[in-house]
Amino acid sequence: MAAEPTPISKLSFDVTSPNRVIHGNNLEILTQLPDSTFDLIYIDPPFNTGRVQTRPQLKTKRSDSGDRKGFGGASYETIRGVALSYDDAFSDYWSFLAPRLEEAWRLLSERGTLYLHLDYREAHYAKVLLDGMFGRESFLNEIIWAYDYGAKSKKKWPSKHDTILVYVKSPDHYIFNAEAVDREPYMAPSLVTSEKAERGKLPTDVWWHTIVSPTGKEKTGYPTQKPLGILRRILQASSNQGSWVLDFFAGSGTTGAAAAELDRQFVLIDQNPEAISVIRNRLESAVEFISV
Repeated sequence: MAAEPTPISKLSFDVTSPNRVIHGNNLEILTQLPDSTFDLIYIDPPFNTGRVQTRPQLKTKRSDSGDRKGFGGASYETIRGVALSYDDAFSDYWSFLAPRLEEAWRLLSERGTLYLHLDYREAHYAKVLLDGMFGRESFLNEIIWAYDYGAKSKKKWPSKHDTILVYVKSPDHYIFNAEAVDREPYMAPSLVTSEKAERGKLPTDVWWHTIVSPTGKEKTGYPTQKPLGILRRILQASSNQGSWVLDFFAGSGTTGAAAAELDRQFVLIDQNPEAISVIRNRLESAVEFISV
């Protein structure tokens, strides 16, 4: 039975609050959530990969009235041009995504981190946009998730990676748990001590990780499902036990699955009924489902 519509403004967030999955328009919901609630926000928005695209024109300019402090303490105003034509789901991708990123900045705690997972075609535009919103000193990493699956072009180097941009709310106070992150084998273990070789090394900003196997147990059937291992690593590094985690393009619910496994609290938001159905099947235990 579908949940009754719930006024989001009445939701509270503390250690006794239940995990929540919210079905509705993410921008409308985000604007009603309280400031500085989440230690970690991970989002994997639609990639906007239509075949014919006219790129939006983006630039930042110095402005005394800018609402974000940028590089060197100067104020910047982010100017977003309008994309003239797309043949996929959005007539203006950045007008769609930018206000949601603004809300993400507001909702992050002072120790919070944003992970924005994008197709390589959009990552450089997002970098300019986020530099204006967060400030260039708040840029932490560009993570390359590399994989090897699917068709391979013979006319160019095959494109086999996604980009994850990482920004922190405060460059001086963010969470990063290097000791909690799963380790990787050294590529040349003979060049390090046996103790180091046995322990493994902290992953770099290039992550080699397979996609979700089409025939594996992890597969939910949701077309854009991301591997649990990727989200587990992100949560291990940039949140603590008990931290609130937000994913407002929740899709198959992998962020929630990783959060539940690692004893984090979470809010997932998605407008797609198919996504909510997949998440319900995956995470129905101890989760409050809300429709708005």
